Amino acid sequence: MQKTLSVINLAAIRRNAQRIKKLIGGAKLFAVVKADAYGHGAEEVSRYIEDVADGFCVAIIEEGIALRIAGISKPVLVLTPPLDGYDVARAKAYGLTVTVNSVETAKLAKGATCHIKVNTGMNRSGCNLNDLGAVLNALNKESVQGVYSHLFAAESRDAAARQKELFKRAVNAVKAVNPEAVAHLSASGGTLRGREYLFDGVRCGLLLYGYAPTGFKANGFERTLKVYARRTQTTQFIGGGVGYNFADKSYKTLATYRLGYADGFSRVVPLGEKTLCMDAFVGVDKGELLCVMDDAESYAQKCGTISYEVLTSVTRRSERIYER
Repeated sequence: MQKTLSVINLAAIRRNAQRIKKLIGGAKLFAVVKADAYGHGAEEVSRYIEDVADGFCVAIIEEGIALRIAGISKPVLVLTPPLDGYDVARAKAYGLTVTVNSVETAKLAKGATCHIKVNTGMNRSGCNLNDLGAVLNALNKESVQGVYSHLFAAESRDAAARQKELFKRAVNAVKAVNPEAVAHLSASGGTLRGREYLFDGVRCGLLLYGYAPTGFKANGFERTLKVYARRTQTTQFIGGGVGYNFADKSYKTLATYRLGYADGFSRVVPLGEKTLCMDAFVGVDKGELLCVMDDAESYAQKCGTISYEVLTSVTRRSERIYER
């Protein structure tokens, strides 16, 4: 097999989900499985934890449809607001919950089950508080099943507290229309910030896979992904280069491993002796299978990025093996 090999520990993901449930008490857990469950495989992950999670979150309609086709029956919230009638029609057909972020979206999504997203300071998506009344008036009240926002700089106690107070005002307005609407403010960072940020539920993605956002620690959570490269050749060193680069020392033999930057790894971080090629790297022989990533956080630091980007990239051309 020429693909890289990703070993994904579903049992660890399940234990992480159960740990979150214990952490949040009676609040609901919406498991975030967008971007193919952060590279872990959305359908497999969702099936394995469906009895633990209260619902799921995806980024786009197509991801939600894939979960329904895979047999997932729990609520699925699509975080990106619908952009046209086709998005709404598909959401209705597959029983997905859409995000409403404006009067225009409310009119477009009328009749579809929805959660209203409110802007509390991230300024990325969501209606401002002074527009919330108009949004509610544009919707069928029975379709409003939830209200949510997203903390920016969740690691900042002061910034998080200000956003929480704004969100409380939004919750009061929405629950005046539907007292059963589910309020959720926190993703993984807010969940770790404390009980006052839990509301009716939380949306956790990164914690499911064993990592925490900047400023927080994932104590007690298990890392769930390892990536291996396969050796494709060993050769006697004849001088010259190591891959595309000049060799700066002599070798007896070199090995080629089938993994490169087209597989989602960073060209600037050597995995062998020098830089990665598009599809391979060259280094000393370390066996038929070489573990190239078992800690997305430490690898991300070498790349100058974050664990989210690493996790969603490194299984791009990978054969997934699931441990149950």
